[in-house]
Amino acid sequence: MLSLTGISKSFGGLPVLQDVSLAINAGEVHALMGENGAGKSTLMKVVAGLHAPDGGAMRLKDAPYAPASPHAALLAGVAMIHQELMPIPDMTVGENILLGAEPCGPLGLVDRAAVRARARALLAELDCDLSPDVPMRTLSVGQTQVVEIAKALGREADVLLMDEPTAALSDHEASALFRAVARLRAKGVAVVYTTHKMDEVFRLADRITVLRDGRHVITAKAGELDQERLIAHMVGRPMSEIFPPRGKVSPEVVLEVSRLSREGRFKDVSFQIRKGEVLGLAGLMGAGRTEVASAVAGLEPAEAGEMRLHGRPFRPRDPGEAITAGVAMVTEDRKGQGIVPALPIRENITLSALGTLCNAGVIDHAAEAEAARSGMRDFSVRATGPEQPVGQLSGGNQQKVLLARALLNRPEVVVLDEPTRGIDVGAKAEIYALIRRLTDDGRAVLLVSSELPEVIALSHRLLVLRQGKVAAELDAATATQEEVLRHAMPL
Repeated sequence: MLSLTGISKSFGGLPVLQDVSLAINAGEVHALMGENGAGKSTLMKVVAGLHAPDGGAMRLKDAPYAPASPHAALLAGVAMIHQELMPIPDMTVGENILLGAEPCGPLGLVDRAAVRARARALLAELDCDLSPDVPMRTLSVGQTQVVEIAKALGREADVLLMDEPTAALSDHEASALFRAVARLRAKGVAVVYTTHKMDEVFRLADRITVLRDGRHVITAKAGELDQERLIAHMVGRPMSEIFPPRGKVSPEVVLEVSRLSREGRFKDVSFQIRKGEVLGLAGLMGAGRTEVASAVAGLEPAEAGEMRLHGRPFRPRDPGEAITAGVAMVTEDRKGQGIVPALPIRENITLSALGTLCNAGVIDHAAEAEAARSGMRDFSVRATGPEQPVGQLSGGNQQKVLLARALLNRPEVVVLDEPTRGIDVGAKAEIYALIRRLTDDGRAVLLVSSELPEVIALSHRLLVLRQGKVAAELDAATATQEEVLRHAMPL
């Protein structure tokens, strides 16, 4: 269906793809694997017409293929689900799904009823009951991801490129996507699938290709590889245990939350986090996990209830007040609420700590540069240097920049909302080790993750939310995924 020969691409003199050749068959799911910065997303964007290759050639259905734009790629039969969500916030769900493919009546006017019906049908394929008439800006990150997937499915393409499609999805939504992928495979669609979730790879893929440092490493049938060998190909070294052992927890309570509520979001949520403890928030999408985490960090303050930090009243009205008090957050929406794409890495890392990097109100640029370089070293940020615009980095490296920023002020409580979303397995191990270092230093961590193995393995205790309320508190050391899901499912 699709063949690539000698594809190369550089940005700012930095080679991202180097002589990559690959063939994708009709009716197969081809997993494209590699660490962040390996070139996976760039290769997909070349195929989707977002980037023109510097060298090499492509063929689609055995004819020359060189799309000048994403629209040209769509017309040729190639659609892409992007890792970074790109909705039009002031349009409705239905208008976003059918954008550029709107059904029209005899006078050339958009048939609104047909738009709603088609959007509902595509969402139903993903077991989603979202109304086609709600504005996109009212949706959560996970709901926006579902809409982006529905849009791509509606294009009925010959080649469908999926870049981290389940990164923001609940297990239920991901299962619906997997069923849709199976139907596409049966229809003869070629699916290129990029993910950092190993269980998805071996569940879906017929063949697997690994990229490392912009070069092709191996292509093999999924049955010829296991997780250990796949990881070794990706990182260039064998990987032992991914999750570090849990550290010891002090009896000292750092943060106490009592009957925290916000209308329509969560109600009467209470918990404590102790020094050196990871408290995991589990639950389905829409259960209130992100909303509770955002209230703790001052992003969306609660309307009722109280919080105490080291026994003192704590009610931040915005993230600045929370940071000053000793609470920092890494949000799930890296693009919308995290990075400032046009600014360099240096300014993104130091953005929330400028008060500590000033002399008489003037920024000490030497101190700022050293803080940025230190953050880049600590988090292994792959870049040309601290002056590179953060928008040019891969999603995983952008996430590392946000983690470096959050920890620059040495907070006592660290709120991590989906900290490994879009992060490769090697970087995940680094993040997990960092969380262990944080707790060893006596920090308290509030962790939100949609990956049940992750939140169970990293946490000391689990708070399971269901429809905005606490459904259960579990000992993570003995909890199972089935038990968590049983408490998380709506009554």
